[in-house]
Amino acid sequence: MNPDIHGLWPALLLPVAPDGALDTPRALAHAKNMLAAGCDGVTLFGTTGEGPAFTVAERKALLESMIGGGILASQIIVTTTALALDDAIELGRHAARLGVHRQMFMPPFYFNQPREAGVIESVSQVVRGIGDDQLKLLLYHFPAMSTFGFSHEAIGELVRRHPGQVMGVKDSGGDLGHALALAKAFPALSILTGSEQHVAEVMRAGGSGSVNGLANVAPRLMARVIGNPHKVSPVDSQLILSLLALLGIRPNMPFVGVYKQMLAEQNGDAMWLNMRTPLCPLDPSEAQAVREGYRAIGAQLETI
Repeated sequence: MNPDIHGLWPALLLPVAPDGALDTPRALAHAKNMLAAGCDGVTLFGTTGEGPAFTVAERKALLESMIGGGILASQIIVTTTALALDDAIELGRHAARLGVHRQMFMPPFYFNQPREAGVIESVSQVVRGIGDDQLKLLLYHFPAMSTFGFSHEAIGELVRRHPGQVMGVKDSGGDLGHALALAKAFPALSILTGSEQHVAEVMRAGGSGSVNGLANVAPRLMARVIGNPHKVSPVDSQLILSLLALLGIRPNMPFVGVYKQMLAEQNGDAMWLNMRTPLCPLDPSEAQAVREGYRAIGAQLETI
């Protein structure tokens, strides 16, 4: 296991007001709840956190508020994904100045299937532009979102170009075989899976932990799995599968909306139902299905 980035780092859901403005006090409180529940840190502005929908200024301001509110810089992975590389560099430099050296980057995703040489160079430009010798960069592999994936050759080349700075891969591809192959091929890197049902098996193969969305509503459950991947109870395994099944209880629901619906039901705070456009809340029938499904599981979740 790579010691630089390991354990549980929830892909933090971010609360917004009805007009889409970031709700900083709720975000800070949610991050502190995650840490209090046993998470190693939090991940800001990934896809679960609606990150690319927020401006550079909004993202910088929230990061400053997190640190000013008592979250340690070492407890944050900041996602710098942005359409323009200069914006990603600005976000990365800003984070590094605040002491947030753990960062995650998905290269620009607005072109369909870019050539691998261009993807590699975009990452290199960001690393060089940030100019932080202490940078610990996770490559964000999410082909369903970005239309490309990091091949083993691309990962190897980026590690060769930026030794000690490109530190690992956050694998959100959902393919267990791919995640296991990464752990085998790159034992010196931090391999963190985004697929909750695969966490234990990937860690047993040498993976370092997880950045995932389910931890927003079940942090203690996911922390137990990561704390002892060799002895996951059948109850915990089934609970993870039952919660994940809610993501598909109705067809074509946005996963962010489902997680926000569950979190709102869990803490009784309807503000969590708000989304930043272009995402929007679940429709009434979808919301009801998720609420009913969560209520059937939630009591069990709260007792173990």
